[in-house]
Amino acid sequence: MNNEVLNLWPEMMWIEDPELREKVAKTWELALKKSVLSPGDLNKIPFTLLAGPDLKVSFMAHKRCVVHVVREAGLKMNEFFKDDLPVNMDILIAGAILADVGKLLEYELDATGKSIQGKYGKYLRHPFSGVSLAEQCGVPAAVCHIIAAHAGEGSMIKRTVEAYIVHHCDFMTFEPFRERLR
Repeated sequence: MNNEVLNLWPEMMWIEDPELREKVAKTWELALKKSVLSPGDLNKIPFTLLAGPDLKVSFMAHKRCVVHVVREAGLKMNEFFKDDLPVNMDILIAGAILADVGKLLEYELDATGKSIQGKYGKYLRHPFSGVSLAEQCGVPAAVCHIIAAHAGEGSMIKRTVEAYIVHHCDFMTFEPFRERLR
């Protein structure tokens, strides 16, 4: 795992399985290689293009918040539900870290440095490009499922427990911004 990715994602160390952790890191490395965005851009650009121009929360601030909320939710579910509804924490955290990796291909910067949906993103939204990136890096299907199911596209399929957690944590940290800025 390179330092650039580890600096973006210190939470990656929460993934106990070193092989899975490495595959998650490789996915981010590949996305950064293919993207016009730099790691520095990810700390400046807004986390969504849907909330309007007044949104100040960066991509990384939102993503890291989601990962933290996801982890706490998974831990509490394991504490209270135990074997009745087990949560695989490595799969959960890996999926949360990778959920929006496809946005690195979906977004571009215009001449003024503002993030916009690029040509690629007009054809493929980030759940699709994210799964493609992850599969190229050998990420297991259970994690790819979370990437595919975390956004609206996931309403068309049966989500795993881990995918439900990521989906709801992502939307609970997104919808209030969208509503407030309308």
